[in-house]
Amino acid sequence: MIPTTPTGPAPRVLLVWDAPNMDMSLGSLLGARPTSAFRPRFDAVGRWLLDLAGPEAIAEATVFTNVVPGSTEVVRPWVEALRNVGFAVFAKPKVSEDSDVDDDMLAHIRLRAGEGALQHVVVASGDGRAFREPLEDLERQGTGVTVIGFREHASFALTSDVIEFIDLEDIEGVFREPLPRITLDSLPDTGAWLPPFRSLRSLLEPRR
Repeated sequence: MIPTTPTGPAPRVLLVWDAPNMDMSLGSLLGARPTSAFRPRFDAVGRWLLDLAGPEAIAEATVFTNVVPGSTEVVRPWVEALRNVGFAVFAKPKVSEDSDVDDDMLAHIRLRAGEGALQHVVVASGDGRAFREPLEDLERQGTGVTVIGFREHASFALTSDVIEFIDLEDIEGVFREPLPRITLDSLPDTGAWLPPFRSLRSLLEPRR
């Protein structure tokens, strides 16, 4: 019997990373801009995605980000590092409040789903307003759905009956050091210091 050759596109596992939302969530968690020790390692995320996809599926990863005018020299090394790891980058100028990348992320997910081979989609974001309903719809249609992020900022995934949630810190090697995640819900018996989110002197700065 002659073995048959599979027809149609190979199954695909897609990761879309909402950089503005993830950066904001991490900054809120730390109470400051993250240092290199607390920035996620995208090579570790990539290895995790490859493991999820397995040997038969195509693993595709894209970071969606805004670029504020005048910041290209700061952003360029980060974008090039992502591309060297194997991530695609969708970069959009941040010229107004309506210049977010949510719609672009959803459009890319719809594109891949429309091709008929989307096996699993992973969304790195805590933005339930943008993603909860579309992701739950995909799950009902038979596509696996996972949200990765921070449990403090991803209640939409934690409370969903169909979306799987994985805390980013639980993925091996993503952070060089444990995140300082002391919250009112996780206080040690001896108590904990909760540092201010900003300098007290910021009260003297004019409001924008």
